[in-house]
Amino acid sequence: MEKDVSVVICAYTEERWDDLLAAVTSVRKQTLPPREIIVVIDHCPSLLKRVRDAIPDVITTENMEASGLRGARNAGIAIAQGQIIAFLDDDAVAIPEWLTYLCEGYDDSHVLGTGGMVTPNWQESKPVWFPEEFYWVVGCSYSGMPQKDAVIRNPIGANMSIKRDVFEIVGDFHSQIEDIGMRHAGGCEETELCIRARQYWPQGKFLYHPRANVFHHVPASRAMWRYFSRRCYIEGLAKALVARHVGAKDGLSSERAYALRILPLAIGRGLADYVVRRDAGGIGRAAAIIGGLLATTFGYLLGNIRLSINKLKNISVKSNEAGKRSTSTRVNPVHISGEANLPPSSSEAGAGSNRQKG
Repeated sequence: MEKDVSVVICAYTEERWDDLLAAVTSVRKQTLPPREIIVVIDHCPSLLKRVRDAIPDVITTENMEASGLRGARNAGIAIAQGQIIAFLDDDAVAIPEWLTYLCEGYDDSHVLGTGGMVTPNWQESKPVWFPEEFYWVVGCSYSGMPQKDAVIRNPIGANMSIKRDVFEIVGDFHSQIEDIGMRHAGGCEETELCIRARQYWPQGKFLYHPRANVFHHVPASRAMWRYFSRRCYIEGLAKALVARHVGAKDGLSSERAYALRILPLAIGRGLADYVVRRDAGGIGRAAAIIGGLLATTFGYLLGNIRLSINKLKNISVKSNEAGKRSTSTRVNPVHISGEANLPPSSSEAGAGSNRQKG
């Protein structure tokens, strides 16, 4: 297919202004020029004005949904003109061949989307205790992912592309997933979307192209245990949401293999590094893997409990509403015998055909 690509970059704070400029500059230098560069501003009017003044050659728009990455991405999708929509984080810098490599494979009609490698660019040196198996904590490719082109369940959101048809048919990133944790930032929206697409197109697939590399800035604040453990906990919450929406079998397929095969081997390597090589960081990495897995599992279990509670509350509310309607029917049956039971008008029926919003 023709490599007609729109690039969407979402930004939310002026504190990452230099990072945003670097991201936009890297897209301008692509060997496969994009059709357009769209910068979506997530509820930050001062940043919106600054982008329009300083980078007039990009298309700017605002997130009109609730604040967050899902809504910002949806805003970019809504105005993108390309047949392929690529996403790059505002604190990531792409290599010049990024789009060329990222779009490899689209000649196969079964390919729904692609993703590339996300290499951490540590603001300070990487902590010796930080295991590569948990680089996903900072939004980067992690040990255990394929080292060459391969079919994957879903790409990493900082570096991915998806066909426009996917959004038009199965809907955009869900923005109505309920909040089940205090200050929960959401997450896993690309996971849920890709699983939803694969459930609609069983023969469809998402490809991983490691050569389509971007460098993701990792500030010092994200290289601390406090951030590490909280991010693992939030991931568990998000996975509970995904599993509830698309089913545990599909929603946790990659996580099972990761937890049962990748992590035990990594713990063993960490302990071996400590015992054999006298590497103190080895035991730290082993401890971080165990702690991260426990935090993620706790978040997942707590998320399921909260989802079950929310479901019971919703059932109770619906039951009360049904009871009130039943009472109203008995009191005044003539009142509802007319237009309430008529089929919807053509305009009302047409409203249901609008693009799915989640």
